[in-house]
Amino acid sequence: MLITRRRFAAGSLAAPAILGSGQAFAAGRPMTVASLMGEDKPETKVWRRIVEILGRTAPGRFDLRIVPNAALGGEKEVAEGLRLGSIQAALSTVSSLSGWVPAGQILDLPFLFRDRGHLARVLAGPLGTALKDLYQAQGFVVPGFINYGARNLLAKEPLTTPASVKGKRIRVIQSPLHTALWSGFGAFPTPIPIPETYNALKSGVVDCMDLTKSAYAGFRLYEVVPVVVETGHIWASGVMIFAAPFWKALAPQDREALTAAVTEGIAYFDELMRADEEASMAQARAEGARTVPAEDRAGWQAGGRKVWESFAAQFGGMAGIEAIADSP
Repeated sequence: MLITRRRFAAGSLAAPAILGSGQAFAAGRPMTVASLMGEDKPETKVWRRIVEILGRTAPGRFDLRIVPNAALGGEKEVAEGLRLGSIQAALSTVSSLSGWVPAGQILDLPFLFRDRGHLARVLAGPLGTALKDLYQAQGFVVPGFINYGARNLLAKEPLTTPASVKGKRIRVIQSPLHTALWSGFGAFPTPIPIPETYNALKSGVVDCMDLTKSAYAGFRLYEVVPVVVETGHIWASGVMIFAAPFWKALAPQDREALTAAVTEGIAYFDELMRADEEASMAQARAEGARTVPAEDRAGWQAGGRKVWESFAAQFGGMAGIEAIADSP
């Protein structure tokens, strides 16, 4: 691996219904957990599974208070809550943490990873270790990475080629890399928090966006952008994160139990996400959505490579990026 931790540069509602983990944990260490999704989605189900695991392995030692449906805000607000200590745990895309750890954006380089397995193997090596260190330096303890699935273009019409997005207003994650990608195709990127995206699309503030298939149905976006263009341009990597002061204050045996529960939970999350993608698209199609293949794949990939070149200096150079692309 050519990219090592040494070569990275660290970067610079309604009242929520708090759902406790049960009477057995009434005296345990309180842990507020933020989830963007509802009880039926993997983002919340994974925390319910962790509660079950801890009930067996560390009974009475933790009290997970899970707050679903983005009641504690979008990803940026949740990340800030983790740093302030008002939230102890959450899931997050690496994109939303790019303001604190720009190096994490390497996982968002378009068309870099071939599939889920390729991404998982890379993160199991030196790159994953280096990124964990950088997150911890910014107050986020990351026991493990998660995969939300591939991002696809969502639109009101079939925008199947790079040329077709020129002049369109596209909602993007608050990330320089995502902004650069769509600007390169001639679109007008507009950063909007995910809870506000539906209304922005409905009102015409933006014309399109990109997102995973699971979240597409989770936010009922098929009602406002019924066309899914299967670009699969970015594998949406994420992290399971804990507030550093909370994590460091745990007794060693509690930290060990929580780490083991998280490791098992991440494997469960991957299973859930694969199944949820299929169920989500079935739901979306039943509501009138349709999928169309991306055309001019070479053009899409050429646009992605321009992003590689633009950000290469932040990630140790093009040789390191290409080494990841070519790795087994």
